[in-house]
Amino acid sequence: MNDMTTVSYQQHAYSAAAQKSLSRKPALFINGEWVASSHGGLIDVEDPSSGKVVSQIVDASLADTDRAVAAARAAFDDGRWSGLAPIAREKIMLRLADLIEAHAEEFAELEAIDNGKPKTMAGAIDVPGAVSHIRYMAGFAAKVGGETTPPYTLPTGAFFTYTVKEPVGVCAQIVPWNFPLLMACLKIGPALAAGCTIILKPAEQTSLTALRLADLIAESGIPAGVVNVITGYGHVSGDRLVKHPDVDKVAFTGSTEIGKLINKNATDTLKHVTLELGGKSPVVVMPDVDVAEAAPGAAGAIFFNSGQVCVAGSRLYAHKSVFDQVVEGIANTAPFWAPRPSLDPSAHMGPLVSQEQFDRVMGYIEAGKRDGASVAMGGDAPSADGYYVNPTMLVNVNPQMSVVREEIFGPVVVAQRFDDLDEVVKEANNTQFGLAASVWTKDASTLHKLASRIKAGTVWANCHAMIDVALPFGGYKESGIGREQGRAGIEAYLETKSVIVKL
Repeated sequence: MNDMTTVSYQQHAYSAAAQKSLSRKPALFINGEWVASSHGGLIDVEDPSSGKVVSQIVDASLADTDRAVAAARAAFDDGRWSGLAPIAREKIMLRLADLIEAHAEEFAELEAIDNGKPKTMAGAIDVPGAVSHIRYMAGFAAKVGGETTPPYTLPTGAFFTYTVKEPVGVCAQIVPWNFPLLMACLKIGPALAAGCTIILKPAEQTSLTALRLADLIAESGIPAGVVNVITGYGHVSGDRLVKHPDVDKVAFTGSTEIGKLINKNATDTLKHVTLELGGKSPVVVMPDVDVAEAAPGAAGAIFFNSGQVCVAGSRLYAHKSVFDQVVEGIANTAPFWAPRPSLDPSAHMGPLVSQEQFDRVMGYIEAGKRDGASVAMGGDAPSADGYYVNPTMLVNVNPQMSVVREEIFGPVVVAQRFDDLDEVVKEANNTQFGLAASVWTKDASTLHKLASRIKAGTVWANCHAMIDVALPFGGYKESGIGREQGRAGIEAYLETKSVIVKL
């Protein structure tokens, strides 16, 4: 690992707009109003770049959660949102997107302070992505509908048969801490376009942008009760949302462990469930690649967002003929990915989100070393306040090691050699996950062979983590249930009703 002593770990000063959000009185956004909690519990908000407490949020109680559900239920039942003309819903959603865009600088800074990701990255990816999701889904408000379907067994001309699409109802949307604003907008976009009402629960580690978003939701003209935002711990308010009889659908992005629990608990009331869960995505590098292009691409696949990405390319499979060159090429990217404070304009990678995540990632690195893996890059943490881990690559690993089998969710890649196509397909699929994969090759035939054989919801060619709102996203196996984005994303918030009319 290159010397990191030249890196300054002093977080830059916060802007006036950010300080205003940080000093906000802790409250919940329910039925269009900011309300105090019924029991007054608070959760500290830390800046991961310094480890210091910078704000507080409400730890919503069960009563708070019930109040938010009741508001969403009333808003849905009286049709104050779904009853609007589709063009009206579309215009309001577009207004919300415009408002987010107008406050892009503020949102990027808040995300950086709260999550630890570089502000430059949040400004280039997270905020524009959030705006794009709202705008794209707004167009579906007037474009979802049923169809006229001639009957098969009923007498022709004696019956008129058709289908209609209706909103599924009250939706609990539980978003993760790695892309807080982007994930919030990814979820509320299709739900609003479909005519649903929402209780949004951001992760307790990263709630600042969701709370600021609530201000803009009110300003945009979305009626009271249509979108409610509650903060707090998942095992309290999140669990209550999943089990609440007045919630019709749960959409969750997070760990497979929690996703399984949500899926189980949602069965008691037979809720609709969309789960986007963990991954251990393979990056397959074939012998015909340009290593000067593939190695930085493989590095970005794992070190982007400090590896805290569900599709992170955490398992590298490089053909034996180029393995050493690829490993060397990734190691040479260490200065570029040196972790820095989130408000440092030169940062490409920030700290991890929390002490808990820092301990988890360092624990996996140490476990890999104990199991016999060798460190080809990083493997340590800089001496600094905050939750920084140096970009790490482990070699001499085998499929039985925990670092190969389990999702680390940090800047750690395990690199392995392979000989032929059949071998790499077997190893790529040797996982409980199936969220994504990337293939690096100049040969179109090889690409399509691998794309058809790798069990994953998304396969990229000569790139990684290129996600577009128009394309469905989700996983195979234990990486989730259902799809988000694209037309499939809004279909997840709709019921289909058949109507049969005797003439």
